[in-house]
Amino acid sequence: MNPDHLAPIVVAIAAMGMALAFFVADRDSPTSRMLALFLACLGASIALDVIVANRYHDQYGIPPWDGIFSWPAVLAGVFAFEWLLRVRRTIPAGTLNTRGGDRLVRIAQGLMVLHGVLSTLLPVERALHFANVAVLSEEIVRPVFWVFAAPMVLAVACATVAVSLMLNRRPDRAEALRGISFMLGAPFMAASMFLPVQFAPLSGITGLMILLVGAVQYHVTQGRRAQFMARFLAPQVAHMVSRRGLKSATDEQTLELSVVCCDLRGFTAFSAGTSSKHVMQILREYYDAVGAAAASFGGTIKDQAGDGVLILVGAPIGFDDHAERALELARAIRAGGMAVTARWSDGELNLGVGVGVATGFVTVGVIGAASRLEYTAVGPAVNLAARLCSEAAHGEVLVDARTVECAAGAPPTLAPGRELRLKGFAAPVPSFVLAPA
Repeated sequence: MNPDHLAPIVVAIAAMGMALAFFVADRDSPTSRMLALFLACLGASIALDVIVANRYHDQYGIPPWDGIFSWPAVLAGVFAFEWLLRVRRTIPAGTLNTRGGDRLVRIAQGLMVLHGVLSTLLPVERALHFANVAVLSEEIVRPVFWVFAAPMVLAVACATVAVSLMLNRRPDRAEALRGISFMLGAPFMAASMFLPVQFAPLSGITGLMILLVGAVQYHVTQGRRAQFMARFLAPQVAHMVSRRGLKSATDEQTLELSVVCCDLRGFTAFSAGTSSKHVMQILREYYDAVGAAAASFGGTIKDQAGDGVLILVGAPIGFDDHAERALELARAIRAGGMAVTARWSDGELNLGVGVGVATGFVTVGVIGAASRLEYTAVGPAVNLAARLCSEAAHGEVLVDARTVECAAGAPPTLAPGRELRLKGFAAPVPSFVLAPA
């Protein structure tokens, strides 16, 4: 092997190894797949130039089809900018317009394709005056060099502006680092395509390492968040956001779902007569029990305020059997809550748990400023579940008529309850009581 070829081959192996690592680690994520394709094409481009193109040129000269060797690099650019586009779309827009930045990314992709077309039409000029040119100072002043370099430079510039617009949307630290690492690493990786052979590997590996730092930091941070939030959110929600992106997973929509609300009985008196340390301990146990039950039945915790928890069953993950799931979730919350309250109650301070379940059409989606977002649900069913919960006695689960109707195929464990006059509802509301398992 030519010693001059060793360094580029090492860079190619590093790029392909990084591609494999990102794909294996998070193959269900569109952003990770695009990043893996980008790195794989970059590695293939370097390897083909060194192992195939250079040897062929030395033995046979430059063929008329030599432009095909530029296309792995073109595809690397297209996939890199597609990765950037998908990263941008996972960040909430807030009040800022995202179309301008997305359009810049598409322009960058088009410029890379233009580079490939020019390389195909002018293969000899590319090989002699652009691809890893021997003396850069002589070639950089030639117009023919800029025929191939200008589309790449403009593409990187468009992507840089797109990243800057993304940073203006005030993403969290992990997202910002991922964007900044791409913005800083892209020029080094692009330059490795035309720098002299003795400098190209150093430029390429520098760009790869910058990108790797940002990408790894992002995945480490996301892993920590997922580990924490998995205790309270259904695992399907994290999978949906990873697969479809935040925007499509949380688009505003109106659909029928079931709502489960629970809170503790006697908590105010208990808090007043107990140390704050003990109050925090019982809340941890209570939230753990509710969170585990919600995850088991596909529920998404929308609110946790004090001793009250509100859970959606049917959004953002849709379920045809949302009513049955909600009833089973309510039963599990009652069992777990009663076990927790029994451990902490004494002769003077007694705790209990009540649960309410309601079904109806609810509008769900993300609201808030760019710096802080909340997945919210608005509709009569949300209010009704909260009112039923407030009326439920310790160990009681009150259910509305629509839930009973939707869960008609479930085992007959619901008994007619009393009609309730609830705040915000003009007519008396019939209720049903969910029997123990």
